[in-house]
Amino acid sequence: MEIKHISHLNQDFSIKSFGFTPEGQNVEVCELVNKNGAKANIITYGATLTSLQLPIPKGILVDVVLGFDNLESYIKSFELDGAPYFGSTVGRYAGRIKDSKFTLNGKDYQLNTNNFNHSLHGGIQNFSRKNWTIKNTTTGENPSVTLTCESKSGEENYPGDLNVEITYTLTEADELVLEYKATTSEDTVINLTHHSYFNLDGHKGTVVNQQLQLPSATTVEITNEGVPTGKIIEVANTKFDFREVKACPDSIDNSFVIEDNDKVAATLTSVKNNLKMEVITDQPSVHIYVGGKTASELENKEGVEYHSQSGICFETQNYPDAPNHSHFPNSVLKAGEIYQQKTIYKFSRAMILWD
Repeated sequence: MEIKHISHLNQDFSIKSFGFTPEGQNVEVCELVNKNGAKANIITYGATLTSLQLPIPKGILVDVVLGFDNLESYIKSFELDGAPYFGSTVGRYAGRIKDSKFTLNGKDYQLNTNNFNHSLHGGIQNFSRKNWTIKNTTTGENPSVTLTCESKSGEENYPGDLNVEITYTLTEADELVLEYKATTSEDTVINLTHHSYFNLDGHKGTVVNQQLQLPSATTVEITNEGVPTGKIIEVANTKFDFREVKACPDSIDNSFVIEDNDKVAATLTSVKNNLKMEVITDQPSVHIYVGGKTASELENKEGVEYHSQSGICFETQNYPDAPNHSHFPNSVLKAGEIYQQKTIYKFSRAMILWD
């Protein structure tokens, strides 16, 4: 099945089939191409970014996100012990909700459990496992695709019929812009994010050779199960202090508080490819994740064997478990209101090289 393929360079375009789910649903793939030759591929399954190719000197394109070459592997990855969520859109609630429960408007809600005794990334049948629908596309400068999905009230035991959409835009300035919007039929909680594992050396490399900088002065304290204690702690004199440029850590799974929204929340730099990525968001935190179970028996793109340092996630979002902490940023979406958030992954040449 072919509908539309989005290319800045070719106005005779089509969206192609990426395969079919076991239920017979057609999963489509859309390619965005800007004037510089950068390419982003998005599939409807999980509203997932499967590849992001950026031009570097000598006419080379480097794919800076991890992923699979086929739909079957994306589907099977959620059956693994520790699904990687490669490139997917995460919801209803990104991060962990302690003991899989929260109280809203005086009513207790018990969610499905999928991480220790907690609910992680929206539970079992989460947004990353849904086949979204392409709602709209734009061509020419700054090509984009908008995808939508619906989550019925009671799904994973969340209240409210929730309608969600995400727009991916590949700008002419080599920015991948993600804009989210959601409405609900009744009050609910929501926290959406993007789960690409980035590697500026290409998805065959390791991120420990790259440089990380986070301007955050505080982080959300967590237990050994990754659940917030409710405390916000200073990063000074701890291993979480990345206010000055440091080598990317080989293991981290923490949310950093963003004090100045719409400014650069994180920077990753590759000396090898002289490539820099800046993360800009209007969200209150960025969750940094390295060291997960990215290696599996599934075949990755180009047959590459991933390992725990193959990529780094920059999950821009609300704090994990915010529904259970009144002093955390508001996570409630009321009926009649609109949830909106925006994140930009901006790519450019690195001007400074570190030892």
